[in-house]
Amino acid sequence: MAKGVDPAIVPYKTLYTGAEMPAMGIGTFGSDKYSAKQVSDAVYGAVESGYRLIDCASVYQNEKEIGAVLGRLFEDQVVKREELFITGKVWNDMHGDGEVIASCKQSLADLGLSYLDLYFVHWPFPNYHAPGCDGDSRNPDSKPFSIEEFMDVWRQCEQLLEEGLVRHIGMSNMTIPKLEAVLPLCKIQPAAIEMELHPGFQQPELFDYVQKHNIVPIGYCPIGSPSRPERDRTSEDVADTQMPEILEIAEAHRIHPAVVCLKWAVQRGQVPIPFSVKEPQYISNLKCITEDPLTDEEMEKIRLADKNCRLVKGQVFLWAGAKGWEDLWDMDGNITK
Repeated sequence: MAKGVDPAIVPYKTLYTGAEMPAMGIGTFGSDKYSAKQVSDAVYGAVESGYRLIDCASVYQNEKEIGAVLGRLFEDQVVKREELFITGKVWNDMHGDGEVIASCKQSLADLGLSYLDLYFVHWPFPNYHAPGCDGDSRNPDSKPFSIEEFMDVWRQCEQLLEEGLVRHIGMSNMTIPKLEAVLPLCKIQPAAIEMELHPGFQQPELFDYVQKHNIVPIGYCPIGSPSRPERDRTSEDVADTQMPEILEIAEAHRIHPAVVCLKWAVQRGQVPIPFSVKEPQYISNLKCITEDPLTDEEMEKIRLADKNCRLVKGQVFLWAGAKGWEDLWDMDGNITK
């Protein structure tokens, strides 16, 4: 562990079950820029360097390669299965009757595991797009959010937990109106919710709502996702690592601006899942949350710097008749029909 971080000093979050989850994980979404081998090699190096949380998803098309790497990690006695916290996600095209369960079992087979620690509904509707598509692509079968259809998916997630195939279940890309509609209907509550969270897009209302319901917020795009697909880029986007407040704090601590974003995330109370295939970066990412914390004044400066700039707008999931990507996010406080 000379070049890495002792997992014992990495902060953790406690889920409502009492289970502990590391306060930072390694993401595995390689976008359109990195191969499955590059991502899986990074997983090996990250675990070797002290990471214990790995965020996976079937749509990332690399679970088989990650599974082979997990097998090597266990065989090489780098880590035991019970020391890892591994998440998975059901993709939007597997929301039908029995398909959530089939998708999870396929992920388990690909990853070479008997259970997942946490399994998410990746998006709250069955709308999907072709891999690598551009931002103007639309699927004619797309439709608005349906409480009934979502709950059919959630019931299958609850079944996965009851059968011991997963330890916890979660939601992703939700809004407060959607959560208000579905949480009272859940037999088993979500342990965590993944959402876009970074200094330029802090989602304070949703963040507070989730925490008040004893749900752990997991933040994707924690440094503004510089490797996100081209379809998710617009000219109005704010780059977190170029925000004056972030640059000023980075200079004061003599650290990279990306590291400021990660320190802020963990100190605020969310679990960031940064992605990197470069060893110096993923080691630095993990190490930074174990030392030299931001001051209260710096945390407040970042809070006030929020630009409300959503980077992953999800426009490829829009349905016929939708006005724009804003309809996916219930901007007026009601579920958009």
